[in-house]
Amino acid sequence: MVEIKTDASIEAMRASGRVVAQALTAAREAAAVGVSPLELDRAAREVLREAGARSPFLGYHPEWAPVPFPAVLCVSVNDAIVHGIPDARPLRDGDLVSVDCGAVLGGWAGDAAVSFTVGRARPEDSRLIEVGEEALAAGIAAAVVGNRIGDIAHAIGRVCRGAGVGIPDGFGGHGVGRQMHEDPGVPNEGRPGRGMPLRRGMVLAIEPMVIAGGSDDHYTARDGWTMRTIDGSRASHSEHTVAITDEGPRVLTVL
Repeated sequence: MVEIKTDASIEAMRASGRVVAQALTAAREAAAVGVSPLELDRAAREVLREAGARSPFLGYHPEWAPVPFPAVLCVSVNDAIVHGIPDARPLRDGDLVSVDCGAVLGGWAGDAAVSFTVGRARPEDSRLIEVGEEALAAGIAAAVVGNRIGDIAHAIGRVCRGAGVGIPDGFGGHGVGRQMHEDPGVPNEGRPGRGMPLRRGMVLAIEPMVIAGGSDDHYTARDGWTMRTIDGSRASHSEHTVAITDEGPRVLTVL
């Protein structure tokens, strides 16, 4: 069931989205060569604590996961696509890092992700991140009243396939509201004009994930959470929570 949000609800979600943006900014600013993903998680925890928000990630336990998620951030490094568990291994020069964060404030959730390089960036990594951001922008631009879910999916997929990158099978965006994951699903590839019609008041997490090697294949690591590329190539993840309004898409997870 898709919940249509009121204007007041969207304003409340804007508040939670701002906390997500602040937490991602804090994590990115803390990231440096020699700093561990656990330290990025601590930086994000402090932002949530100061805002009086809780993490929808911490303790999250979907049926497919062997254990609850133990952190407020997903920190996915290099060939990790999403769902990376923060650990104590120091980040190295040139690592490609994807950071995903959620926050619940006043009963409403926000969800966003950003990718960046620690230290000196490899040109191919910079381009991969750029493609992910271009795909996200295309998906957001398609999130307008009168379009359909397939129009968002097609816009994302067209950018990704045009750049020759892979799109992980079976993963994509989702509705957001009182829960972090709600209906409808938002694929990262699809046919235009298909799927659920987009209505004013729908709120979606749009999140392209891209694989440098061009393959769509992936596997789940031994921790039961981290999703990695099958060919070892690097990956990037970009995400925003977006409200569909009569004036066009409104990004809620920005500062």
